[in-house]
Amino acid sequence: MTTLLTVDKLKVSYATRTGVIEAVRDVSFTLGKERLGIVGESGSGKSQTGRAIMGLTPKHGIVTADRLNFNGIDLINASAGERRRLRGKRIAMILQDPKYSLDPVMSIGRQICETLRTHEKVGKTEARERALAMLEAVQIRDAKRVFDLHPHEVSGGMGQRAMIAMMLIAGPELLIADEPTSALDVTVQLDVLRIMDRLVSERGMGLIFVSHDLRLVSSFCDRVIVMYAGKIVEELAAADLKHAQHPYTQGLLNCMPEIGANRHPLPVLDRKPEWAA
Repeated sequence: MTTLLTVDKLKVSYATRTGVIEAVRDVSFTLGKERLGIVGESGSGKSQTGRAIMGLTPKHGIVTADRLNFNGIDLINASAGERRRLRGKRIAMILQDPKYSLDPVMSIGRQICETLRTHEKVGKTEARERALAMLEAVQIRDAKRVFDLHPHEVSGGMGQRAMIAMMLIAGPELLIADEPTSALDVTVQLDVLRIMDRLVSERGMGLIFVSHDLRLVSSFCDRVIVMYAGKIVEELAAADLKHAQHPYTQGLLNCMPEIGANRHPLPVLDRKPEWAA
């Protein structure tokens, strides 16, 4: 498998009044044209890892790595202009809640067209046609009507589909999905995942799927990385997640409810100081 992304000893830190906070510590992994899941609790460094790859770490954050390479491009030493040209065109990111990711004063169609025309020299007519085709590709019925709607006029599931359409319109090679289904109902989650699965497979993309839902990741991804306190504690095939060796991963799995099982109260995670060492 061709390596699309190489991350070697990635660190993200923030200076605060009480000292330096290390949000990501020596994270290393590679990604080909596959689906890689990153799981962990809130604050484990999942989203910070994705944002560092995208170049979206806040200005007061410090990002370092021995190597952060995307398809031959050194992301650590890339200029702001190079990063801007990559974002949206070759690397795209779907964020958690479309209500906060989409511009509330622009129509959905206009936002999709703007993304396309930022990266490709196309006219308004062609941009509109491609945007409508992309809305149809994410299974939005009556794409012409939705094209003219504003984000507050659509449901959460439809808004997330529009967000996926906007991120895929320019044909990226790498897609980072940061908890893309956590704000959606379970039935809508499955629809959105099926759409992402089909589009990623058809386009031969690499996918980093950030989530806290272990069951979801085990069924959707090829490989899984488990993060705790800013570092990777375990990496394994998604099919082998139930056979995880690290006590943190085992603890997370043990905390999940099971249908038909008498588990009251549910076990809680007994954290050990050495996990964060």
